[in-house]
Amino acid sequence: MLLLLRGVRVRCWLTLATGLVECLFFCGVVFGWPSLVFILKASGYFSDQCVNATGPNGTQYMDCSKQDELFSLDFTIASFLQRLIGLFSGFFFDRFGTMANRLLAITLYTTGTLMIAFSHPDISIILFPGLSFIAFGGIMLILTNIQVGNLFHAHRSTISTLYIGAYISSAITFLIIKVAFEKGISLQHAFFFLSACSIIHLMRTFILMPKMHIPYPLPEGYTYGTDQSCGQTKCNTCCFPKRTKDNTEPVQGEEGIENATSEQGSPPQTPQTDSFKQCVLSWFFLWHLVWVSVMALRINLFIGTLNPMLTQLAHGDTAQVSHYTNVFAYTQLCGILCAPLNGLIIDRFKGKQRAPGETEEESNLHSLVLSLFLTALQCLLFSICATIPVLPLQYLTFVLQVFTLSFGVGGNATFVIIVFPVCHFGKLNGVVNAVLCVVLLLQFPCIILVNEVLDGDPLYINIALCILCLAPFIHPAYVYIRWRRLANQRRRSAQPPPNDENAFSGDNEDKPQDAPGSS
Repeated sequence: MLLLLRGVRVRCWLTLATGLVECLFFCGVVFGWPSLVFILKASGYFSDQCVNATGPNGTQYMDCSKQDELFSLDFTIASFLQRLIGLFSGFFFDRFGTMANRLLAITLYTTGTLMIAFSHPDISIILFPGLSFIAFGGIMLILTNIQVGNLFHAHRSTISTLYIGAYISSAITFLIIKVAFEKGISLQHAFFFLSACSIIHLMRTFILMPKMHIPYPLPEGYTYGTDQSCGQTKCNTCCFPKRTKDNTEPVQGEEGIENATSEQGSPPQTPQTDSFKQCVLSWFFLWHLVWVSVMALRINLFIGTLNPMLTQLAHGDTAQVSHYTNVFAYTQLCGILCAPLNGLIIDRFKGKQRAPGETEEESNLHSLVLSLFLTALQCLLFSICATIPVLPLQYLTFVLQVFTLSFGVGGNATFVIIVFPVCHFGKLNGVVNAVLCVVLLLQFPCIILVNEVLDGDPLYINIALCILCLAPFIHPAYVYIRWRRLANQRRRSAQPPPNDENAFSGDNEDKPQDAPGSS
């Protein structure tokens, strides 16, 4: 039994470590798009869109704005379709489980890398489906890895955000390809290597990952790796030592339904779970959509237009553009360090001893307020720095961008996991992706507006985006107000009522009506 328990522990930690590598080098490579654009331009992709033009002072120059538009359109379409496929992958993951989701993701990812590996400047159009398939596979792979945090109860948010940070830091992959390209290794050979790495993903799918899901809370006697289909049944041994009741008792406001069974084998009595429709229509979720949509639009527009922006600020100096592109990619690598900070903030608040009578929902909301506020503040500061057309200032812009992206992506997943029932996680994540795919379509009209109407000057668009970045502050404000309301309600209920009749009436008046996960 001891050897079995040690083997299960090793399997859990091996799953965690290999998942981190998978997220770091493969899942979010699209975030390194500026590095790939530099290679594609040097290789002559869409070069037929560059034309000779005459400047205001009569000088001749090469106008490649149409080429930049096509590259930006490629990234916009990939971002849009990535979010769109996220809607279906969430439902697919909830319905068919981990293995089916990963096999589909690996197929799409490998198809995309092979398309770019076989691409050529004469068939530049193949970049559009190629990048989109890579984005599809990456978002589906990260979805299956997020659940690994369920194996580590006390550090669940930290591990989830660590994976998100690794996902963001995947930009390092395209930077490595860029450096290799400058050393003489072709783009095609680099992507053939990425295609071959799909063998590693397959091995991890069949050897380490569960067939269906990793439940949370872990059922009594759950054994990860011995009987991975036991999400609703009793297994032989525990993956980790049995935790105390204070740590493991599932509460509806956070986790949805109880997965554990009683010692006699009969299912426990569980409170009623909010329906999927109730979750989607709650003010928590609606303000969360505003919070994540504004940040996603600002960040994606920045990444998609980074190369032409740097070219403009550097006055066409290719060496400076290459340098700043490398710096951007290096800062993305810091995402693996930034994102867990968000999880640590949340886990620290959740780990504090509760006040007498404090509910799980109240504790959850309290733990999220600071995280949501800091993310909104970072987004605003990032947008302001990106608006100022000073090249050296972009160092600070890159740092703020990676903090915003890390806290935003990690905070999105953590908020949905903590506030809403776990049985709706895949579907709610899919709805978020569906809304984002519509919002991200605004990128290309913004680019057209800058190039065709504003003569390539993005100042007014950036100012409008700075004003728009004030909207995400509504979300932490609403969560804070809700938390204070629950805390005041608890304090009032703790006071002895003057008589039984008034106490009964007060309970009915103070009962929360719109809290997700309330029974």
